[in-house]
Amino acid sequence: MDAESTLSTFTAVDGDNLAVQDWPLDPDVRLRGMVLIVHGLGEHAGRYQHVAQRLKGWGFAVRSYDQCGHGESSGARGGLPSDTRLLDDLTDLIDSTRARLPAGTPLILLGHSMGGLVAARFVSLGLRAVDALVLSSPALDTGMNPLQKLLVAVLPRIAPNLRVGNGLNADFLSHDPAVVRAYRADPLVHDRISARLARFFATEGPATIAAAPQWNLPTLLLYAGDDRLVNPQGSRRFAAAAPADVVRAVCFEALYHEIFNEPSGGTPNEKGVEADGELGGESASHPVFEALRTWLDQRF
Repeated sequence: MDAESTLSTFTAVDGDNLAVQDWPLDPDVRLRGMVLIVHGLGEHAGRYQHVAQRLKGWGFAVRSYDQCGHGESSGARGGLPSDTRLLDDLTDLIDSTRARLPAGTPLILLGHSMGGLVAARFVSLGLRAVDALVLSSPALDTGMNPLQKLLVAVLPRIAPNLRVGNGLNADFLSHDPAVVRAYRADPLVHDRISARLARFFATEGPATIAAAPQWNLPTLLLYAGDDRLVNPQGSRRFAAAAPADVVRAVCFEALYHEIFNEPSGGTPNEKGVEADGELGGESASHPVFEALRTWLDQRF
């Protein structure tokens, strides 16, 4: 755990415990907003310490949590007790987070990969009001082949809790070998996925894309053009269907899946916005963070 963060336990409505990590601002720093990070498949909140530190430096407090079946939270690794469990937990965390914030404080969701799917589906269903959404390589299309789609259609009815390897190749997380080594050595990372969780990916991704034309929440979509772990076409279809004045999409063509963990941000290709390449300030060497900071500055 980061020395500048705190770890606590949150009890969900069904009694299971979720590990929650907070990165609060120093008392003398003006709070611009709270960012709630939702992590990806097989990982945990602690892998976002460097993202949290960037956000803190910009005046945003940060909170994250280990999703059910991940990290230090309850549940079988990669399991999913019910079809809506991930959405239910996010609802509970948002209620808890709102209760501890000063009235009127903006609350921004930031979801990566599976967490991006959870956050985007949450928004599309209108489960709770949030002020903005940031998506990082969201798992809107997992690229399943016909056989995998057939298995996902059948297995959850027969053995919803059957867990198998998730098939993710860590070599394609990032071009930085140190990121890959740390991921493989991390005792809180796992490679399991249940039949029910696989069905969540298969059904909720297309449902979220289908909701894109009616999108009304300010959203920043950042995704990797050379993503080998989720299909970037899902992000492209979402961006093409969503209102351009609501969703800003930026594709980093040469990057792998974990865009915040790449050694360089690459060259952005932004929907409806021409990139001039002039990236000044502390984030000049990493256009992914620069794109995030610029978008946040425009809104908060």
